[in-house]
Amino acid sequence: MVRSPLLLLLILAAPAALAQQDLKARIAADLARMAKATDREQDSLNAAIKTDLRGLLNQADAFTVGYADLPMTHVAAPDGAFHLFTWNLPRSDGHHDFEGFLLARTPNGRVLYELQDKTAKLPAPEVPELGPDRWYGALYYEVIPVKKGGRTYYTLLGWKGFSGVETRKVIEVLSFRSGKPRFGAPLFGNGRPRPMRRVFGYAQHVTMTLRYDPALEAIVMDHLSPLRPDLKGQWAFYGPDMTHDGYFWHRGEWWFGPEMDLRAPGTKPKRDKSGKDAQ
Repeated sequence: MVRSPLLLLLILAAPAALAQQDLKARIAADLARMAKATDREQDSLNAAIKTDLRGLLNQADAFTVGYADLPMTHVAAPDGAFHLFTWNLPRSDGHHDFEGFLLARTPNGRVLYELQDKTAKLPAPEVPELGPDRWYGALYYEVIPVKKGGRTYYTLLGWKGFSGVETRKVIEVLSFRSGKPRFGAPLFGNGRPRPMRRVFGYAQHVTMTLRYDPALEAIVMDHLSPLRPDLKGQWAFYGPDMTHDGYFWHRGEWWFGPEMDLRAPGTKPKRDKSGKDAQ
């Protein structure tokens, strides 16, 4: 019996597809156990997740396979430059550790980077440029590509469980220099030193909006204020005050725009060249 080339291709591809589904199923099961596990059990589960995810992302079709059935945060560059996977370990004392893998296309081919969360060693997280081995961990849920000087910067919006009393949101910037990933870029305001990323802290029991609005061409966010004036600077006592701010891309920078009225269609933030906000 003569088999068609298409049938032979399907037969050869079947074992790889089954292997992918098996890896995804194991990762999903281990992530589901994470929330109720002890810290020691989380470490064991996390090691298994990293082994299986590395195996999945090292496969030849890793850039083209779908990941919608993988229950972890995943963003992909619209231009196909990378896939970024992040997940968290909610620890017993209330803080979160973060893990991630970045699958990137480089001039030298496809490269898989493991991200190492160094939050505890970054007391001023907005200041330094970072890399895969020194990362301000977060769960990224949105990517906004922008261009400056012929170079593409991928603005990432992320959630960060910080402690038992404080949560954070992050505007991060991912770019590639000589084919290597860098986290952070001086695209915010004109202070000295210029922030490489923006970090917003607020009380653990409230929520903060941080999203990109294509209609406004702006990153829209809740304005955060302290519960009382004497608590200024203590982010665990901050929360939304029913007003909104934003950042919009202008002349190769993210310019801060205060006091956005989201009730008015087409409203754009006012330009504030300082790039400073009131937090």
